[in-house]
Amino acid sequence: MATTRTATTQWKGALLDGSGTVSLDTSGVGTFEVSWPSRAEAANGKTSPEELIAAAHSSCFSMALSHGLAGAGTPPQSLETRAEVTFKPGEGITGIVLSVKGNVPGLDAAAFQEAAQNAKANCPVSKALAGTTITLNAELL
Repeated sequence: MATTRTATTQWKGALLDGSGTVSLDTSGVGTFEVSWPSRAEAANGKTSPEELIAAAHSSCFSMALSHGLAGAGTPPQSLETRAEVTFKPGEGITGIVLSVKGNVPGLDAAAFQEAAQNAKANCPVSKALAGTTITLNAELL
């Protein structure tokens, strides 16, 4: 069964001096401020499209990796995934780095690397972001 998730952005003003809010409508967990300076310079307590992409990617990748590991008979005790999305004004998103640390009893480092690469390739968010370079660092704890 397909699901649809919704977010809404309200924007006021021009790009450089305007600002807005993005609300996570489906979950209702919050409304977050956005602005060009928070995207292109320092966050200053506001979010950006790239931070929201990082959140989506790190959670999707973690779910895909957990599923793959469990399907292979080695479910993880824990996974910690960090996604760093780099944005360069005038160019756009120039790359994503996924870094995962996993505690997976009964699995060796090579098998963890293979599972992580498979999750990177098959995570739906990775597929949606196929137009950018995605780098993976995977560490078995």
